[in-house]
Amino acid sequence: MLRTRFRRLAAAAAVAVVGLGGLTACGDGGDDEATSGPVKLRFLSLAWQKESLQANKDLVAKWNAEHPDIQVEYVQGDWNSVHDQLVTSFEGGDAPDIVHYEASAIGEFSKQGYLADLSDLISGDLKGQIDQGVWDTVTFDGKVTGVPFLLESQVVIANKKLLDAAGVAVPPADGGWTWDEFQANAQKLTKPGQYGVAWALKSPTNRVLNLALNYDGKFFYTDGGRTEVKVTDAEKEIPKRIHDMLYTTKTASPEALGMSGADTLPGFFGGKYAMLPGSVSLRQQMVEQAPAGFEWVTLPPIKGLSSKQAANPQTLSVSEDSKHKKQAAQFLEYFLNPTNMAALAKGDWLVPTGKQANEELVKLTGGKQGWDVAADSAADLTVAPFQMADGYPEWKTKYATPALQQYFANKITLDQLATQLVDGGKQVLR
Repeated sequence: MLRTRFRRLAAAAAVAVVGLGGLTACGDGGDDEATSGPVKLRFLSLAWQKESLQANKDLVAKWNAEHPDIQVEYVQGDWNSVHDQLVTSFEGGDAPDIVHYEASAIGEFSKQGYLADLSDLISGDLKGQIDQGVWDTVTFDGKVTGVPFLLESQVVIANKKLLDAAGVAVPPADGGWTWDEFQANAQKLTKPGQYGVAWALKSPTNRVLNLALNYDGKFFYTDGGRTEVKVTDAEKEIPKRIHDMLYTTKTASPEALGMSGADTLPGFFGGKYAMLPGSVSLRQQMVEQAPAGFEWVTLPPIKGLSSKQAANPQTLSVSEDSKHKKQAAQFLEYFLNPTNMAALAKGDWLVPTGKQANEELVKLTGGKQGWDVAADSAADLTVAPFQMADGYPEWKTKYATPALQQYFANKITLDQLATQLVDGGKQVLR
């Protein structure tokens, strides 16, 4: 997702992290049951933002102070290199006991048997705090191999002054615009020198497939164990609507197509674009970079047949080779209690998966900076078919992204886009 891509690009510059390097040097990965002394667990964290890092380290220190018999060693990882390093550590039998990653990435390790089934290790209370659709993102072959704790949704950031000038009312946190309303309001916000919307589509595939769930667009269909790519009217709806804004109503800026979300900010602050559809985490850049006096608002996710979007939560897993799975699960329960989960989400500008954590976060922030909208958006996040398709990464890179870029640049038709996506699926999923 957008957040993950941004994090991977920014992580090296944002903080100085200690690579996993030799995980062998970080601890012994689980003591022998007969060894005296406290149980020792290694926790690989991928936190990188200043506030998030502090929250993670503070929680580990607090746990260690309160649990002298179960001591957790904090190990700093890096989103840029963690996948390859985990492959090495899992295959070498020296993986950390507790692993921080994301749902779309742990399936591979789960299917290879490297992650423990947490179904009977976590409490019913924790299970009940998180919607089933989010649990589905970490369930592989009937096994729950991660606890999802931070979510990212797609919302709309808007220039409040421009909305007021155009007579466009801000919708409530639990009542986002329909796509038709969004497009009509974009028209009201478009005038010479000003576009209603800037769609940052440098990497369009995840965005399109996430929003396609608004119209039940699945793209990946499985029948009898065979998966194929299909592009029906449901899958065409979101690409067509974005394309129409670019070339029919001309309410979206063509120059923003090759940009990332952060690239659009100078134009947004300068009044060139009135609305920015993007990640809920974009609010952090608003707080940190907006000029003095610039008033912005967070609008809820846009609605089609629903407001559903794909969920790719950050996760915490326990290594199958850990000799202290029960103790590791105890730490997870503590680390992810509602108050702690709220603190972790606030530090990362993301949405906590837990219902009570969401309530506490809104109360903690007073709903300001769009936290009320962010919290409410979690209800519509669920697993998407593309997240469970083994060939998705290759299809995305080789076929979907180039085809969508061509379509949004008005170089191919919608039907030609559909053909390229389907043909790419045949190559990857055969």
